[in-house]
Amino acid sequence: MRGEIKLIVAIRGATTVNDNTLEEISSKTVELLTEVMVRNQLSERDLISIIFTMTDDLNAYYPAAAVREAGLIKNTPLMCVQESKVLGSLPLCIRLLVHCQSTKLTKDTVKHVYLNEAHKLRPDLVD
Repeated sequence: MRGEIKLIVAIRGATTVNDNTLEEISSKTVELLTEVMVRNQLSERDLISIIFTMTDDLNAYYPAAAVREAGLIKNTPLMCVQESKVLGSLPLCIRLLVHCQSTKLTKDTVKHVYLNEAHKLRPDLVD
């Protein structure tokens, strides 16, 4: 891979869950990260770090733990934080920000992923 220039890009994504349960948070987080990686043709070796946020109505489980336990991520730094509480914001929402390096992706070609009710957050980015 010598000579190839790798760009660092950020990919956004979000999803919603139906209930504040370990099962819902885990399955929807795994689904979201899987979609981000598939749509952008990424493997873990391309990842730099991932930040997960959750709305304050979600506290049954950590998204980072979900993707590690599912085997999606082994050696990438992950962080979970609480989303700012804003009146009228979308409830039961998990967001992520993936930092990665790629020879294929640029800011203009990245595919951001918004699943379930989260498609309302950025309709301009939804396929």
